[in-house]
Amino acid sequence: QVQLVESGGGLVQAGGSLRLSCAASGRTFSSLSMGWFRQAPGKEREFVAAISWSDSNTYYADSVKGRFTISRDNAKNTVYLQMNSLKPEDTAVYYCAATYYRSSRNYHERRTYDYWGQGTQVTVSS
Repeated sequence: QVQLVESGGGLVQAGGSLRLSCAASGRTFSSLSMGWFRQAPGKEREFVAAISWSDSNTYYADSVKGRFTISRDNAKNTVYLQMNSLKPEDTAVYYCAATYYRSSRNYHERRTYDYWGQGTQVTVSS
């Protein structure tokens, strides 16, 4: 069983930055591929970014490419999402997710992930 706890959300002005963290329990963090998703009010939960377990390859949604960076620290069992140049449309609840699934082709799909955090709110004011 893997437990995920997100932190770092908050209110920021457009153009600003935030760094989200997701701490994972357990001794198998280095075997997990990790993802970030977000859900705005009235919308479906959507893929934001993912990082693979083996070689730390990273994957991004087009809407955040060049502005967001996902990274991991296996020694701390933590994955990060650095968000720069934030826009009002980035406002959402951000969720951390984890999977032992190996194929990167499916990292953008919610059904790939077995474990989810409780979410952290990010609000970007204009």
